[in-house]
Order: sequence, then C-alpha cells, then structure tokens
Amino acid sequence: MSLFSPPKPLLRAGAVLLRTRMRHQLRHPSRDFDAQHRIFRHLMTRFATCSDPIANGINALTTYGEFRSRVPLRTYEDFHHLVDRMRSGESNVLWPGRCQHYAVSSGTTAGRTKHLPVTQDMLSHFRSAGLDSLITYTARAGRTTVFNGRHLFLGGSTALVEQRSKNGFTSYNGDLSGITALNLPTWAEQHLYEPGRDLALVDDWPTKLHAIAKRTRNRDIRLVAGIPSWLLILAETLLEGRQETVRSLWPNLECLVHGGVPIAPYVEALRNAFGSETTFHEVFPASEGFIAAQDDEPAAGLRLFARHGIFYEFLKLSDYEEEKRADLGSLCVPLEGVRPGVDYVVVMTAPSGLCRYIIGDVVRFITTSPARLVYAGRTRLQLSAFGEHVSELDLTEALVRVASLEKVQVHHFHVAPLFANPAQGRTRGTHEWFIELTTPVGSEREETFAAELDAELIARNDDYEAKRKGTGLSAPVVHLLPPGSFDNWLKSKGKWGGQNKMPRCRGDRTIAQELAAFAPSHEAAGNFRPLVP
Repeated sequence: MSLFSPPKPLLRAGAVLLRTRMRHQLRHPSRDFDAQHRIFRHLMTRFATCSDPIANGINALTTYGEFRSRVPLRTYEDFHHLVDRMRSGESNVLWPGRCQHYAVSSGTTAGRTKHLPVTQDMLSHFRSAGLDSLITYTARAGRTTVFNGRHLFLGGSTALVEQRSKNGFTSYNGDLSGITALNLPTWAEQHLYEPGRDLALVDDWPTKLHAIAKRTRNRDIRLVAGIPSWLLILAETLLEGRQETVRSLWPNLECLVHGGVPIAPYVEALRNAFGSETTFHEVFPASEGFIAAQDDEPAAGLRLFARHGIFYEFLKLSDYEEEKRADLGSLCVPLEGVRPGVDYVVVMTAPSGLCRYIIGDVVRFITTSPARLVYAGRTRLQLSAFGEHVSELDLTEALVRVASLEKVQVHHFHVAPLFANPAQGRTRGTHEWFIELTTPVGSEREETFAAELDAELIARNDDYEAKRKGTGLSAPVVHLLPPGSFDNWLKSKGKWGGQNKMPRCRGDRTIAQELAAFAPSHEAAGNFRPLVP
C-alpha cells in the first residue's frame, strides 16, 4: 500500500484528468484489439519462466495460433493441484515468483472451494480496473462530484485466514473484496473508503450492517456498491422502517454501483429505497478478474475492460462441453472474432497465472466495436435438461416482464427441471419455479404466473418454443414462497451476506428439493400434476 496520500483537492483534480483520458479511450474502441495483442505478448513472456506453461509448450515467442492449438482449456479442477503447490510456497509454478494471497470463492455452483491466486500483478489489475470502473461512471455522468465524498462498499470480511505450510511458507486466504480492501492505496483509504478497516473485518452480517448504518448515517456518502439484494437490506437497516429514501440520510448520494446478478428484478425496489435521483452503474467483477463496466445507457451493455492485463477468448456456448474442454481450445476466438447476439463462455488468461481458464460465466455481446456485452448466466447454471437451452438471462427477463404485468416485485427466485414421472401423473418434464415476492400474494395466482412465464419464454427462446410445441416439455409450475424463504435457505448454507449470490437456476434439483420445504403447499417438489398434460 502506497504511503503517499495527496490532499483532497489534488484527488479531485486527478479525477478530472482521468475522466478526460477515459472519454478519449472510449472514443477509440479499435485500440482494444491492439491492447489485447500487447497483453498476449506480455503474458507469454512472463509464462515462459514458469513450469506449467512450459509444460504446455509456451515460450516467449509463442504465437496465438500455437497457443490456440497447444494449450488446453481448463477449469479450476484442472488447476487446483498446481495452486496447492503455490500455496505451499513453490515458486514459478503458474506465475513468476511466489504468491501469498488467495481469493476464496465457491461462486453460485456446488463443488470444490476455489483458492484463486492473487499475485502482485493481479492486485494491480484489480486496482486499475476498479478505479476505471468508477471513472467510466464519471465519463458518462459528465462530472466527478462522486469523488467529493465517501464510497461505501458492501464487501465480504477483510479478515484473512493464515496458512503455514510444512516448509514454513505463509499464505493468506479470504474474500477477494477483503484482499483488495487491505491493499488499497493510502489516498483511497483516507479520502474515500467506507466502512473503514475495523468494520470491514466483521464477519457477522447483521452486526456488520447495523454498525455500518451507525457509522455512516451522518457521513457524506456519494457512492454505494454491492449486490442488489444486499443493497436493499442495507436500506432497510438505515431507514429503520421510516417511509423515506436513503437520500434523506445521504443527500449527496449520486451513484449505486451494482453487479454480481442481473439487476432487473430489483430496479423498482432499489429506486424506491435509494431515491429516483440516484444513478445506477453496473459493473462485472469476478474473483478471477474485473471484466467490464457500464459506459453508456443500460441497454447498450457493459464495456469490456480489454486494456487491464487480461487476455480474453470466447467459446460459443453451443460448442461447450465441460467434459471435453481439453479438446475445445481451437474453437475459441479472440476479441476481434466475436459476433453480436451469440452466447459465449468466457476464457481468461490472466496475470494470476491461470491460463486459458474457463471462469464459468456466459456473456452475450451487444456490439463488437465497441465491445459491449451482457451477463447471460453460468455454464453450470443453465436449463437444458430437455434440450431447451434456457439461460439465466432468459429466465430473469421473462420473470421481470411477468412481475410488471402482475404489478409485483421479486425478491428472489430459483428454477429447476422437474422430470417425467408417470406414477405422479407427469408424462413429460417441465420447469419448476420457486418465487418469493417482496409483498406476498395468494397461491391462487400461481397458475397465472405459470401461464405468463410460459408465454414469455416461448416468445424469447426458439428452443424452448420448439420443445413446448413438440412433445419434449410440459408447461411450467410455479410456487410462490412466503417472505424470508430464500434468506432462510441462504442462512442455512452460511451464505447470507457479503458477496454471496442466490443461484437462479440449476440443471439439477439440489436446491429445488430444499426450497420445497418452504412451499406452503404439499404439492411442491414433484408431488403434483402439471397444469397442462
């Protein structure tokens, strides 16, 4: 952490200069391609001294064609034994030198807990991309007043778990937001960062929320950042039941930074809670890298951060089979090869040492020059048990439309396949929806929700339409859950608060079977007949 902290007026002047530079960069999208070429060459030079890249045929002069044909695509399961060697203190395994910090992430899918290397070069990436994510806001807002006050980040605990290997090497493991918060520049910590080091350490989420509310209630908060559902809980804590908006406490609040999940189901509730004058600013951070940020209106998508040290490739989701990943490398395309309207699996080569790493996110490009995209879901969180190929984005957009028609607001939802079972009267499979609304309605409206969701998905997804009109898929079934159901599920998993996200769909019934316990009807989890045969 830098010991230099410029005075606040100099910080404001610096923000103006950065905004000017960002506006210039945004006007020249073709330079993103040049930046990606430079980043690729730089990464090859660094990989050339490390054992795993060398074993995969990488040297300082490796061309992209050679890289594409030689180096396999990998998931964390393929890297974990190499990361374990790094955590034990071995040097030059995936990246030059030794790495002491590891971001612990389990994402929204079941499976192995991931320990992602956060090298010094990776920390530099997160610092520069994180700052530029705010500068893109100032560029589109036309002002830098957000830097005149404080920025509140609803991240995970900054407490790191120390691990000492047998040979005496010490590594530190924890939430990525905690690692980056502990490595903030002095100027950011002094002039901007909230809730401060002491509160950032707190792991108990209810205690932390109340302490944050007490500390910040009379501070000049200009920006708040977090996952939408937790932002709403913060607002409830701040307002303590008063029929006001958060701007009554923070009159200079101008920006709400959100990411992690599509915001559409929460927009109305967030505007009601934080005030209609507050501007939303979407970002796309991941534990593996800071991918994109909003630089225009929401419908335009998010601008890919192509100049911040990560080399990106994209694999069509239609070509992706995880069990065959090692053979799919030649099907990837670099940034200049993507096309709008196609769903791609993100493949990342980063200064963490993770090379051709499948991060698990799926994106869809809105435009290619500039490169703007939207988050479409997770590779493991798709619905295609019946060949319908429905993404998280499809489900979210359909539910948002239905919620608008029904004049309700959605708190959480989850969708799972429900397989044919003649003994229970189901001759075809279907989708089972578990939906919690902010204000509960009667179960008699479940059939209406189901019919409207069905119509929306038929209109949005050709594969779903074909399966519904054929013999492959029955009409969906909806359960409207009581308030608190999803929060109780998250708490039961130790995932309530911080950066934890509710999986909105899965290709199996792991979560659905547990959510069924919250359904008021005994007909949940498969003990009912479909609405339509």
